[in-house]
Amino acid sequence: MKSTLRRHLILGLTTTLLAGPLAFAPAVAQQFPDKPITMIVAWPAGGAHDTVGRLVAEYLSKELGQPVVVNNLPGAAGTTGVRQAAAAEPDGYTIGVMGLHVVAQTYMNASATPFATLAPLAVIERSPAAISVRTDSGIDSLQAFVNKAKSDAAAIINSDDGPGGFANISSLLIQKAIGTTFATIPYQGYAPAVAAIASGETNTTTVPTAQMIGLSNSGDVRILAVAGDVRHPRAPDTPTFTESGFPFVFQDFVGLFTPQGVPEDRVARLEQAVLSAVANPEFLATAQSAGFIIAPDGREGFAAFLDRQDNAVYPILEESGLVIVNQK
Repeated sequence: MKSTLRRHLILGLTTTLLAGPLAFAPAVAQQFPDKPITMIVAWPAGGAHDTVGRLVAEYLSKELGQPVVVNNLPGAAGTTGVRQAAAAEPDGYTIGVMGLHVVAQTYMNASATPFATLAPLAVIERSPAAISVRTDSGIDSLQAFVNKAKSDAAAIINSDDGPGGFANISSLLIQKAIGTTFATIPYQGYAPAVAAIASGETNTTTVPTAQMIGLSNSGDVRILAVAGDVRHPRAPDTPTFTESGFPFVFQDFVGLFTPQGVPEDRVARLEQAVLSAVANPEFLATAQSAGFIIAPDGREGFAAFLDRQDNAVYPILEESGLVIVNQK
């Protein structure tokens, strides 16, 4: 009896030793991801970055087989949420949502996370700048807007998303493009800026076209011009700035990033899953119906795009006296 038990113990030990590390592999090498992923949006709920982020999260969850939970962390012109996402554990379980504000804040805020220190994951959406007015303003064209601003600058009150935000930088570039100035009021993101023109608190806004479609369709707001190479698909009757006699092209974007240092295999898994998610026909139909222009690209293409945005934004910030750190 003892001899038989001894033989069984020796056989069991020998089998375990021969198996080596493979015997313990399931406890060590777990498939990524094996728990929920957090997506941090640096703007309030309801804006473009939040809307696109939530739509991506929905379809990305299906690709990864794990929930992607959106967490809104607005504040300091987008700096708060970006900083928290960038400082997260570099394990692939935190994704940040970014837009042009991250490039601008690199130079405007000493507490901001420089965009070059983030790890680009994918760009999802690109949205041209636009200028819209309340219909009851009586302004029916970009030229009429220019004439009004030149004759009575105080009559134009524009809502934007605060210093360094896309709508804010758009307002600076538009003023340069049309050769006149107008007053702007900063808000914390697109949603409150849209609410301001809807309520009559302001009579113009430089929030992008996608966020103005609803008010435009209801007749409360008129989109005067879009700063794209071509007309916006959801506003085909609205001319571009160039068609209106003022050459000007400028785009915001919604992109995803991770903290620096995430293992390559995990970043590659996330990149592949994101690009697959945004290629889903249902995703595309939903995004396009909401007025978003889906033009995705992966890590390498997104990094190159960010460099081009940097080259476009830095000069206007410097000219406006807004560059206080990381001077070139």
